[in-house]
Amino acid sequence: MANNNGNRGSMTVEEAGRKGGEATSKTHDKEFYQEIGRKGGEATSESHDKEFYQEIGRKGGEATSESHDKEFYQEIGRKGGEATSENHDKEFYQEIGEKGGKARSEQRDD
Repeated sequence: MANNNGNRGSMTVEEAGRKGGEATSKTHDKEFYQEIGRKGGEATSESHDKEFYQEIGRKGGEATSESHDKEFYQEIGRKGGEATSENHDKEFYQEIGEKGGKARSEQRDD
């Protein structure tokens, strides 16, 4: 690997980053990473608009679809459905069913 400063025996930027990351992970907990992630997300949201997030979502979806098959989507759908059913009651499903029915009815009227 190439050295960052040209000196023999020096660490590459990649090696230094890895070592720094390992040292940081030993001294900080999950909450630390959640907090810096939250701060980064807030900073990003202040400098980007809705279209930015739509574009990265589209690109991520395309990349995922290229590397996963039908069974992958069936499995994550099943897991998501199970998680949702554990967190919601009968009234939740009645409400979203009603909203979906109204939206579909309005589409047909157009």
